[in-house]
Amino acid sequence: MTRKERFEFVLNYFQEHTPDAETELLYDNPFQLLIAVILSAQCTDKRVNLTTPALFDKYPDARALSQAGYDELFALIKSISFPNNKTRHLIGMARMLVDEFGGKVPMTVDELIRLPGVGRKTANVITSVVDRQPNMAVDTHVFRVSARIGLTRAAKTPLAAEKQLIRYIPRDLVHKAHHWIILHGRYLCLARNPQCGRCGLRPVCQYYLNKEKRAAGTKKPPG
Repeated sequence: MTRKERFEFVLNYFQEHTPDAETELLYDNPFQLLIAVILSAQCTDKRVNLTTPALFDKYPDARALSQAGYDELFALIKSISFPNNKTRHLIGMARMLVDEFGGKVPMTVDELIRLPGVGRKTANVITSVVDRQPNMAVDTHVFRVSARIGLTRAAKTPLAAEKQLIRYIPRDLVHKAHHWIILHGRYLCLARNPQCGRCGLRPVCQYYLNKEKRAAGTKKPPG
């Protein structure tokens, strides 16, 4: 099977089985999504969704958040991983939005990564979710699953994986593909115990095919 054929199988499978996949973070506008994505770094979406309602209620826009005191904001997000850094990042992000972008969330990767707490992955999430731009956010799930299936090869960094994925995924599907792959990694292709028996990608998954080959090689011949 060629790499192109593997991509076609995977994309066709997801389009048939999870055509409407989307982020599991809860938000009402780009500003809220930006906050949620910053908070979600090395933290579960479930925990973020439990935390953000009170935060969104107290700080409904960038100007309000830019004026937040460290202690009062920290108290709202202290159950999130790395709350010290994220408190500083959120306040700094809001201040830059007010000072340089009129309080609005910019919609280019280059502008977004200037904001405190925003790296390339977060910028790709924002632009792909809000604006459906063909930007592929590579988190730990996407990095792991893409390598296991064989969509990426010898990618040592998230950026390397991103470039390989973008090369083979049609532009109009990129904004969906991130969600397809991340949800597959979250619920089936688990880090420590991948649920291969329940996975419809087995026919093309390099990890599964190699595992089956190894298992066949260890079987003793009859007699």
